[in-house]
Amino acid sequence: MPSAEIITIGTELLLGEIQDTNTRYIARFFRNEGIDLYRTTMIGDNENRITTTVLESLSRCDIVITTGGLGPTVDDPTRNAIARAVGTELEFRPELWEQIKQRFERFGRIPTENNKKQAYIPMGAVAIENAVGTAPAFYCRAENGLIISLPGVPKELEYLLENEVKRILSSQFNNKYVIQTFVIHTSGIGESVIDEKIADLEILSNPTVGIVAYPGQTDIRITAKALNKTKALKMISNVQETITSRLGGFIFGFNEDSLETVIAKLLLNMNLKICLIEQGTNQILKQLLEKFNILFTDTQKVNPADLENAENNLENFYKKINPNILLFVKLAQTNDKSASLSVQIFHNEERFTKFFQFGGHDNLAITWAANTTLHFLRSHLIQN
Repeated sequence: MPSAEIITIGTELLLGEIQDTNTRYIARFFRNEGIDLYRTTMIGDNENRITTTVLESLSRCDIVITTGGLGPTVDDPTRNAIARAVGTELEFRPELWEQIKQRFERFGRIPTENNKKQAYIPMGAVAIENAVGTAPAFYCRAENGLIISLPGVPKELEYLLENEVKRILSSQFNNKYVIQTFVIHTSGIGESVIDEKIADLEILSNPTVGIVAYPGQTDIRITAKALNKTKALKMISNVQETITSRLGGFIFGFNEDSLETVIAKLLLNMNLKICLIEQGTNQILKQLLEKFNILFTDTQKVNPADLENAENNLENFYKKINPNILLFVKLAQTNDKSASLSVQIFHNEERFTKFFQFGGHDNLAITWAANTTLHFLRSHLIQN
């Protein structure tokens, strides 16, 4: 299986002026192509450092993709840096200059003299026509690997990956492997508890198992490498079954599932709606659920203005909407950076109440409250 590294280039990235979205896109691209990603590096517009970083990457992997630094200005040093890395010089390609001029003409502009810089690429490199931008990309063979240099503009990079780089990699590497991932979503159980239950699976080499924690939700990722998709999915299935048997009802979904979509399906199947009252949450639950048409909005029975002061009259509100569900949520954040959550569910002529405590960063409290509430609601719906 080929291995790869990503080098994103741009001082503006290091200064935090723009966000790097290219690395995530390339990482997913590599995964889909069955290529092992070893490392990602972010570096400024410094020719010496870029050259050194490229050489270091080539000592570890088969493929290096660089993004950025292919513009026409003085602080776009990628071309020079790559030429030095492969021990050659830049050469002018007249056909690239013609492509650049044609691009500018199409945009109703005239290229300046410094745009000519973009028609220079390392000697021996193969140009990659950029049909959606003005900066040509290129790839070249080093002694122990392949270097592909792409523009940093996200839309241009994405287009070139799918329409050019995929073909180049296929021609350069006889890769027979695939990488498949599968994500198990859990709620109501912490990362450390999950770790205790599946620790033996986390040391597997293939497939690998990893845990990612979010406020009120913990994901388990299974990644398998195999000769084909069928074999990879079979490897994942075996581990998935083991995890399911150990975590049971804490699992609410897989891959693209979310708590709100799972709850929406349950309510729609039960032909029920929720009358939602939330305090201290910035109406996050309403934002998550209103798109599913599962919120009770009959103003003839419940006046929305009255809901703001409804805490002492919950039973009366429930009588108006029964047999639907009344969900009351109250998040209280204190000065000591902790938060308490009260959740009350009125359903089937009964009240179900639970209190939760949160000790994380206060910026995460609302997200935690939403996921914790949805977990409690989901558990109630399954049991009733």
